Amino acid sequence: MTLLPFPELTDPGNTDPSVDHAIQAIVGGASTDATCSTDLAEGPWTFDSRPGYGPGSSMGDVIPTGSPRQGELPVEYREADEADLDARIRAAKATLGDRVVVLGHFYQREEVVQHADYVGDSFQLANAALDRPEAEAIVFCGVHFMAETADLLSRPEQSVILPNLAAGCSMADMADIDQVEDCWEQLADVLGPLDVADDSGRMPVIPVTYMNSSAAIKGFVGRHGGIVCTSSNAETVLEWAFERGHRVLFFPDQHLGRNTAKAMGVALEQMPMWNPRRPLGGSSAEQIVDSRVILWHGFCSVHRRFTVGQIEQARAEHPGVRVIVHPECPMEVVDAADEAGSTDYIRRAIDAATEPTTFAIGTEINLVRRLAAQYPQHEIFCLDPVVCPCSTMYRIHPGYLAWVLEELVAGRVVNQISVAAGVATPARVALERMLAAKPRA
Repeated sequence: MTLLPFPELTDPGNTDPSVDHAIQAIVGGASTDATCSTDLAEGPWTFDSRPGYGPGSSMGDVIPTGSPRQGELPVEYREADEADLDARIRAAKATLGDRVVVLGHFYQREEVVQHADYVGDSFQLANAALDRPEAEAIVFCGVHFMAETADLLSRPEQSVILPNLAAGCSMADMADIDQVEDCWEQLADVLGPLDVADDSGRMPVIPVTYMNSSAAIKGFVGRHGGIVCTSSNAETVLEWAFERGHRVLFFPDQHLGRNTAKAMGVALEQMPMWNPRRPLGGSSAEQIVDSRVILWHGFCSVHRRFTVGQIEQARAEHPGVRVIVHPECPMEVVDAADEAGSTDYIRRAIDAATEPTTFAIGTEINLVRRLAAQYPQHEIFCLDPVVCPCSTMYRIHPGYLAWVLEELVAGRVVNQISVAAGVATPARVALERMLAAKPRA
């Protein structure tokens, strides 16, 4: 499988796709737009020694004790300007050649994405990790759970590197392994042994975890006959799970689970919420027995920012606007939009539009601004008028990318992500099931 980076910007008059430039202009007074935090104008190394996800959409989320932190970035990278870092990254990549492959998530800042060999969503990059077996190092410009997944899928002799160890994910952290194990035990108290099929051959519960989860959670799913999903193949995965079980335990994102199951005809009353801080998740035993999908109490802070009011305003100001949102958005936002789909779905929908169209997009601002620059024939804007990138994706700065690449040139591997063997084996089982569950075209 080969993913290509976004097309180059061929029109020099195109809107600058850089979110960093937009934030600097806001903070410097050159723009009247708004940002959710002026701290975003600072280098992420300013926040590396502090607990928390950093400024941006997840800055209000509580980070678990013991979450990874990044050590101090050498001063030469902190003080280098954008042009210098760009030149150093290009030189290091040229020296390393096929020994390194750089993966970049759609939500990465433009200054990082331009150096990626592959750009995609989590599903695509999971495949891309398999596509360069000759590379000695995989530099994953994303967040921690993505780098773990790359380590699970790559060859043993390959090193997976996360440029900034503080690039976690607040959604992934909303379901830890102890909470999930406890949930499983409580479900067994209500439903009976969960590892025994009934006369129809179906299990009481099939666990399904979103890609946005730790390797430990993926390992749990693999051990208990479950599967991983992404926003690209969630419906395909739920179909797989319903063939094998009477109900699904879906975590950590409640919104993706609810929106996907609802579109498949599952009634809302059959989708109780599991709050790990309450007995039986806050539901009754009867609700658990009658359920089809048990939703974990988790969410994405980026996609929770989008509202029905924003959609109504977009329709009022732009008659005929086409509204597309990510399925991690709350159900009422998805219902009010024209379409919902993964980041790659959004990109493909815009690419396929043959006539000039106005698009209002409900997903992370880095992708939206990049699409606006790459498709100047359309008017493309983010539903949220406040510039508020993903806190943790934004922790990957060109300074960190230059540092890890130049360390590789010097023969040193830094920030390596490794999953313990006891977790890796069952997690790979769950991921292999995910990779076989191809989303519909």
